[in-house]
Amino acid sequence: MLKISNMNLFYGAIHALHDITFHVNEGEIVTLIGANGAGKTSILNAVSAIVPYKEGEVQFNGESITKVPAYQLIYRGLAHVPEGRRVFARMSVKENLEMGAFSRKDIKGIHADAERVYQHFPRLKERRSQHAGTLSGGEQQMLAIGRALMSNPKLLMMDEPSMGLSPILVSEIFSIVREINKEGTTVLLVEQNAHMALSVANRGYVLETGRIVLEGTAQALLNNDDVKKAYLGTA
Repeated sequence: MLKISNMNLFYGAIHALHDITFHVNEGEIVTLIGANGAGKTSILNAVSAIVPYKEGEVQFNGESITKVPAYQLIYRGLAHVPEGRRVFARMSVKENLEMGAFSRKDIKGIHADAERVYQHFPRLKERRSQHAGTLSGGEQQMLAIGRALMSNPKLLMMDEPSMGLSPILVSEIFSIVREINKEGTTVLLVEQNAHMALSVANRGYVLETGRIVLEGTAQALLNNDDVKKAYLGTA
């Protein structure tokens, strides 16, 4: 579904991504793990056309999207839950979800997907008239995911969904990531909580200083001694 080939990205003179090549198959959960500054967020921002990259190609469903502007990608079925949630603070929960469906005209489908979001996140239904800026961090993360789902994406890219959340909420968010995937949405997950990410993923890639240094099934990475030592806190 998604194929990145030889991506090189620079911030000024800083070479942030080095020949990044990987793929995501339809129906998978694929995770990118690595320390802060490894380049995980840069990859998602490059795929989403938020940050330009100097070299390389991105293909989505067999077509090059290298020169497709960010605002058009949502029409192709690519949605991005950004790091830091980025909800519309002065708008209600309901209005935020409606904004997520801006690319659609199927009113019945939009209503059905709003109900689906409320089923995944009952707290959002309880707070649907509340301003998003007054929600807790966990509720804002739920809203950011729900807003992206409202576009009915084929591929959902998620950037650090567990950041700043309590362990109970982290488990809840990742349980819902599994459910979303089982319902047919492919997921590309960037996550610093490597253990949790690998516990839900099919495959993973390990990044260090802008390079992919390791790849494999999630189970193989969980059992890898280097991964255990560097990211799982065990040896």
